Amino acid sequence: MTQKERQERSKEEIYRAAMEEFGTRGYDGANMEHICADHGISKGMMYHYYSSKDELFLLCAERTFRELTDYVAQGVDALDETDIPQAFKGFFMLREGFFQGRPWEKTVFESAMLRPPRHLAGQIQALRAPIRRLNREFIERTVARMPLRPELEPEKVSRYLAGIEPFFQDILNSFHETQDLHTMLNASGELLNMVLFGVLRQDGGAEERLPQT
Repeated sequence: MTQKERQERSKEEIYRAAMEEFGTRGYDGANMEHICADHGISKGMMYHYYSSKDELFLLCAERTFRELTDYVAQGVDALDETDIPQAFKGFFMLREGFFQGRPWEKTVFESAMLRPPRHLAGQIQALRAPIRRLNREFIERTVARMPLRPELEPEKVSRYLAGIEPFFQDILNSFHETQDLHTMLNASGELLNMVLFGVLRQDGGAEERLPQT
């Protein structure tokens, strides 16, 4: 084994240990000492490659975003052949399917998306760029197929859907305690119905009772 191969193996060993640490304890509960002690990694080797907990967390976040993007990209084109609600549900379930059997990555993803350390927010935003670009491209393609209300412009609808997308998972989790794929699919259908079609009756009665501003 060459020196480069040994270095790559050591870095991968540290990465897997860090992923388990952050995936089990979250960002706040994780620390370098636990990673070393729980996985038989010497402090000398650890600090030779990584200088801080933040560097390791960003490594785990970057790998999670990249692998998620690759996974979703493999299935997203097929959604162009489905109807609009099914396309959105299918896109969500592609993402959720990636995390089935990957609980550590799911925790790291949620930490980075929903509870990011404030001092790392800018770096996490940069790491999210590929998955955000994939999300935006899917939304724009799907909106282009939607029968929009006459007063709505596709660009504004795309911005609206892209804006609420990061909160979709959080809202969905508040609806259901169980997280199996069947339950998630049904729940996503309920939520998408409200997002796409609204919550008010369209017969005029609900609108007439709204407070005037």
